[in-house]
Amino acid sequence: MLKLLKLKKLNRKDFQEDKLKYLIVGLGNIGSEYQNTRHNIGFRILDALASASNISFKDKRYGLVAEYKFKGRTLILLKPTTYMNRSGLAVNYWLNNSKLELSNMLVLVDDLALPFGTIRIRPKGGTGGHNGLESINQVLGSSDYVRVRFGIGDNFSRGQQSDYVLGEWNTTEEKELPFLIDHCSQIIQSFSTIGTELTMTQFNKK
Repeated sequence: MLKLLKLKKLNRKDFQEDKLKYLIVGLGNIGSEYQNTRHNIGFRILDALASASNISFKDKRYGLVAEYKFKGRTLILLKPTTYMNRSGLAVNYWLNNSKLELSNMLVLVDDLALPFGTIRIRPKGGTGGHNGLESINQVLGSSDYVRVRFGIGDNFSRGQQSDYVLGEWNTTEEKELPFLIDHCSQIIQSFSTIGTELTMTQFNKK
């Protein structure tokens, strides 16, 4: 069982704004049985970005972490190892550890409400019943952070939602994933250089 730490609450007044440092969180579940599932698209996007940049993740407290440099920015890539429904524990710890404001955090998440192939950036919002977002919102006490919603569609029968979300991509989806994942990598880079609003303007049209 994961040992809980008593984490101090984020005190924003004590933080100095660092416009060149960001926390990029990919949501997912650890374990080989989850590796290629729809629910793990956040992990997969960060894995692709790290691989293309020739950097590797290190097993640290509450997450697998890599440091990605881009145009003078430092992006801390985080894959929580707390399992999806306790993602907030890892996010809160690494926000504290990195001394970052919520405005410098982006979360990559799968979304049943969007058709497969649709990707949307939102500056804040509800959870849509997503366990990872619900955990983050509960622990942080806020939903005011940027999220990239990766559409996985809702092509499942009644009562089969869990099997669908935790199921693997079909052959047609797998063929399209490299392009969509690259698109998300571009969004991450854009977020860190031109900010949320301009990134939304540029990428939400596509």
